[in-house]
Amino acid sequence: MRNFTYISETPDNLAETVKNWLRKPGRRFGHLTARLQDQNTPVIQVLLLDTHASGGAIITAPLEDGRTEYPSVTAGVPAAHWAERAMGDFFGLRALEHPRWKTLILHNNTWPDDLLPLSPKGTGRREPYRFMEVAGEGIHEIPVGPIHAGIIEPGHFRFSCAGEIITNLDIRLGYQHRGIEKRLAELPWQQTCYLAESASTDTAAGNALAHAVAMEQLLGIDPPPRAHALRTIALELERLSNHAGDIGALSGDIGYSAGAALFPPVRGAVLSLAQLLTGSRRQRYYIKPGGVARDLNDNRRKSIIKDLLAISARLEELLPLVLENSAVIDRMEGTGRVTRGLARDFGLVGPAGRASGNNYDARKFYVHGAYPKYAPNPALRHTGDALARTQIRADEILSGIGIINELLENLPEGNTYIDCQEKSLTPHEFGIGIVEAWRGELIHWISTDGTGAISRYAIKDPSFNNWTGLAIAVRGNLVADFPLCNKSFNLSYSGNDL
Repeated sequence: MRNFTYISETPDNLAETVKNWLRKPGRRFGHLTARLQDQNTPVIQVLLLDTHASGGAIITAPLEDGRTEYPSVTAGVPAAHWAERAMGDFFGLRALEHPRWKTLILHNNTWPDDLLPLSPKGTGRREPYRFMEVAGEGIHEIPVGPIHAGIIEPGHFRFSCAGEIITNLDIRLGYQHRGIEKRLAELPWQQTCYLAESASTDTAAGNALAHAVAMEQLLGIDPPPRAHALRTIALELERLSNHAGDIGALSGDIGYSAGAALFPPVRGAVLSLAQLLTGSRRQRYYIKPGGVARDLNDNRRKSIIKDLLAISARLEELLPLVLENSAVIDRMEGTGRVTRGLARDFGLVGPAGRASGNNYDARKFYVHGAYPKYAPNPALRHTGDALARTQIRADEILSGIGIINELLENLPEGNTYIDCQEKSLTPHEFGIGIVEAWRGELIHWISTDGTGAISRYAIKDPSFNNWTGLAIAVRGNLVADFPLCNKSFNLSYSGNDL
């Protein structure tokens, strides 16, 4: 792959090699997973990103002769801790000296205890899930979920509290596991786009774009400039609608009824623009390898420009009602704080990472759609609290409107799709799509075998990074502050569980 180097390492030296590679400025941990070599030998593979080179490195470490254990990477790179646990679930590989080793996705009371769905043998021993126990005088536990009061996804939160103060939060997910990665490696590549964009359906455009970028690398094609522009508009409309919805929901969680009532109509108006562009409010079946599914005629283009102008004017009225309201500021400021060091160590991305002072936005560094050419200056705050995460959303709404307007006013002429359905994927190669989705860095990582078939399809949703950030943010806060902390991250359960 262009701008990515390949490094072969032994499992025993893997942790030190990863840690050393990350020492240089501009480098960050991307993902860690495994694949099968020759249908039998598991190979650990670590994706590392170099923002200065708009590339990175892929470090591979084969586990030969039936070996299933290796020294944990997490001790030196905390951002790898959930990825190693997921690899334990799916491949049966054990990270020795991992600080909190237990199952992550596969529930022992739902899936057979010996099921390892991506292992060459298919069966083995999974580590049972155990909640962390916090001891001390007056400590009590509050279990919440997995079923919640609302139309939201299932997840279990186990609070350890001293009175009303949260001392620890253990987050138990996996209820939404659907086997998406395994199924993506079984389908003909021409059918994978429909499943890939369903990994987290509130991020359909982001997942479809990451999938398309990775596939196009394996196909050796580059879509027309007009397709790149239309993809970017779809991605930014998805960002706008979700950020506007989040600001309304955050208002509701603190009892600010004006914000809760006024922002959902804005979100609905943006979704209507998405339907004008793509034919679907959720933008399904639009972005695909080779380009986009339909063009934008001039009448619809002008309608979007006109309606977007009205939305922009409305937001200029509404945003100050939240962000300049003293009661809102008092409620959000200082709540759910994550320091810059912890955000960096655990690899927080998107608004959650930038609210803590980590100046990383994949639009500035990795090619997807019309980026990096049209990438805005990343919205940045340093307090790391719920207010900062809300301010980041507001900043990105305004910059997104500017990007969409500029693209619509200067939309390239030409085709919107290259027919690639009869092409084959390059054998023994990787395709990596890195997209700044509305929650942050989203990665689709595809490997092919000697015949060009997909041998491994790995997805890293931004929520996979950020759930740990939520657990950190609530410590020392009141139990009553949890809804605000939770909504200020607004993470995906299905994107994590896959």
